[in-house]
Amino acid sequence: MGSSGVEMYNSSEMLNWVGNFAERMGVSPEKIKMLNICGKKKNVLPTIETHKRVMIFADESQPDLFYELWEGDYGDLDMWIGYGLSSDNKVDNCKVKEFMDKKITEPVVIFIINENTREASRYGIKNEFFTKGSVNYVGHEIRAVIMNMLSCDVGDTICIVSGESIAIEAAIEASEGTIIAVEPDSRDMRAMQDNVSKFGVHNIEIISGVTEDNLANVPTPRLSFIVASKRLEDEIKVLLKVNPKMQFIIYIAMQIAHKKLERSQLWKTAQPTH
Repeated sequence: MGSSGVEMYNSSEMLNWVGNFAERMGVSPEKIKMLNICGKKKNVLPTIETHKRVMIFADESQPDLFYELWEGDYGDLDMWIGYGLSSDNKVDNCKVKEFMDKKITEPVVIFIINENTREASRYGIKNEFFTKGSVNYVGHEIRAVIMNMLSCDVGDTICIVSGESIAIEAAIEASEGTIIAVEPDSRDMRAMQDNVSKFGVHNIEIISGVTEDNLANVPTPRLSFIVASKRLEDEIKVLLKVNPKMQFIIYIAMQIAHKKLERSQLWKTAQPTH
């Protein structure tokens, strides 16, 4: 049991369930992506999008998970549900949409097959999938280049200043880490909140500005991606106070007046010297 007295899966029980479903599906256990969300928030929707076979250990702390799966456009996927802690318990088979209105009230194991995925990282999500804020987002091809430069590790902590779409993609990649999304504009902050919900990412901390007070309440980033503005110099100074070894990627967009032509520059700095 957890510290709150709620029943939770231990390692042995989880491995037994993995063995159960590996045998049931006729696949090797290493082909199954495990995700334990009991008592915690994790990026379920992005995980399903990039894995063919996902096993989710859930409990009453995520009562609306089935609805979230349906809302995430996974209603037609095949799903198996095992009840309770023991892998000897009953297992039901259905479509996700058949359970969309059911609440999770006990420990359950959910096995989902997504045959439509390529099981690969997805860089460069097309702009039409995002809720837009006050500015136009960079093209998805440029975003793919930026993501390669970020080189996100699964447990990374990265600060993204005024880059909503970059923050979403970084959160998907750093699924066990934290993305700090800085959105000084209120419209952009609302768009960021909408995108967090739309893409089902739970590892984004949204703050209104690069200040020492705001950054004191979030994990310390190792890297910052900043869309250049008149605040750039001040933002860099504050971030270096928080982490003197901070690395930076600065995005500068230059528009030529009266022409539909935009040229972009990306600057990546090594560890700053003093």
